[in-house]
Amino acid sequence: MAKTVKKAKSGQMETLRQVLDYIRRYWLLVGLSLILAAVTVILTLYIPILTGDAVDLLLGKGAVDFDGVFFIMKKIGIAVAVTAVSQWVMNTCNNHITYHVVKDIREDAFHKLEQLPLKYLDAHSYGDVVSRVIADVDTFADGLLMGFTQLFTGVLTILGTLGFMLYTNVPITLVVVCITPVSFLVAKFIATRTYTMFKEQSETRGEQTSLIEEMIGNQKIVKTFSREEAVKEQFGEINGRLEKCSLKAIFFSSITNPATRFVNSLVYAGVGIFGAFVAIRGGISVGRLSCFLSYANQYTKPFNEISGVITELQNALACAARIFELIDEEPQVPDSPEARVLSDVRGNVKLEKVFFSYVPDKKLIQDFNLEVKPGQRVAIVGPTGCGKTTVINLLMRFYDVDSGRIKVEGTDIREITRGSLRTSYGMVLQETWLRAGTIRDNIKMGKPEATDEEVIQAAKASHAHSFIKRLPQGYDTVISEDGGSLSQGQKQLLCIARVMLCLPPMLILDEATSSIDTRTEIRIQKAFARMMEGRTSFIVAHRLSTIREADIILVMKDGNIIEQGNHETLLQRQGFYAELYYSQFAG
Repeated sequence: MAKTVKKAKSGQMETLRQVLDYIRRYWLLVGLSLILAAVTVILTLYIPILTGDAVDLLLGKGAVDFDGVFFIMKKIGIAVAVTAVSQWVMNTCNNHITYHVVKDIREDAFHKLEQLPLKYLDAHSYGDVVSRVIADVDTFADGLLMGFTQLFTGVLTILGTLGFMLYTNVPITLVVVCITPVSFLVAKFIATRTYTMFKEQSETRGEQTSLIEEMIGNQKIVKTFSREEAVKEQFGEINGRLEKCSLKAIFFSSITNPATRFVNSLVYAGVGIFGAFVAIRGGISVGRLSCFLSYANQYTKPFNEISGVITELQNALACAARIFELIDEEPQVPDSPEARVLSDVRGNVKLEKVFFSYVPDKKLIQDFNLEVKPGQRVAIVGPTGCGKTTVINLLMRFYDVDSGRIKVEGTDIREITRGSLRTSYGMVLQETWLRAGTIRDNIKMGKPEATDEEVIQAAKASHAHSFIKRLPQGYDTVISEDGGSLSQGQKQLLCIARVMLCLPPMLILDEATSSIDTRTEIRIQKAFARMMEGRTSFIVAHRLSTIREADIILVMKDGNIIEQGNHETLLQRQGFYAELYYSQFAG
């Protein structure tokens, strides 16, 4: 238990250091906020002195100094007005600091997402990542704003009140100081326990967000396989855990206010009783005692606020820790300073003794060798999980090989900039990806400067033009990021049109026609044949009828090439490829 608390404390201090690094960028505003907080506190504490002086001027029948009272009332009015303006400007500064810090953190988190290797996104659910960048940052903002708004003024109020009380009467001040440590002990006891609870709450909330995001995105699959009850049970289990950890965190945080109020009452009672005895003996005037009682109330009030702020800061720091976990993740290996821009690409690709696995203790690609000449069409076939898509990931350098080399035009791809390597390939995947915008914008994604004529020609070549013209606004029809009401086949045709428009020197087709009807597929295959002329092409396919014309067919199993040749040669061998081929055309 002690080790866990110590580890949490260490992590909390590191998170706080990172937060301060972001706040330091706005040190001028922080300084102004502190100055205004000091002005606010000093004037707020000056008002009880004026009030006490006014009380002393009102004692005794017929002995009221009206001129003196009115003069003091003017002073109080000016002090209240200046305090109000100072508080308004201070809160404006605090809002500016908080939301600029939040903006900076969100930008850094989003930029890190752009730099992270794909293995991070493959290992973390999208919902959890979204929860960190959106929900956790919002919670952090609430805690940080409360910290700026109440923590500075609270601490300064305590210090200022002590100073004024010492100036007014030392013995009574000592009574206050002796009872004060109880508040610190209460706050410390609660703070050391709430951080881990709020962190657990934040993590569980991320897990819940992840499940909700997954279920909304795959609702058709859930209904198709009648998984509604199973999903409800899974959600109920996570929701139950979130309820328990939230109740624990809220319970401990809710103890703070009544506990500190009890201590505050002790302070106020101590000042009242001890001060009354001092006043009876003539050690302090009634006006000064009323002033002191006001100070005692103002002195204890910040402890309520600070204890509440500490609780919120625990929650904020717990959420910030999750954000910084993302920001501190190791980015993908950057391009070497000597990396060259790939140009004049003809399509020479060579894989030499390539070894790769996603998990170190689970082997996948082993001693993979392949040489592809310019313009060759290479088909990769094999059972699910044999490594077909993995080869594509390695060619695009979404993952780096564990050992061996992949060369394009005789240069190791690790010595080529990622941008120039990936723009040399045109990809059409089984999973379509469209962004919110018009049909035209989606087709022009890889070539923003393309003319409308070029877009239409690409759409005609991919056989997408006919269905686009039937849409309400044609090429100007706005679709959502998942394609909206478009069918899966229509979405895939748009992705094919996108590649048709760019026509890079090398192509990767990963089940590119899997969602298209047979009649359209025949047309697309003809379009692909024209597109692949003179271009090195890698084709991943389960339907072996689509790869008969390939120059090389690689038959993969368990990460190894077990057969290699063209369609006729492999059929004559009567090996694994022949089994796969005839199994699709049995009967």
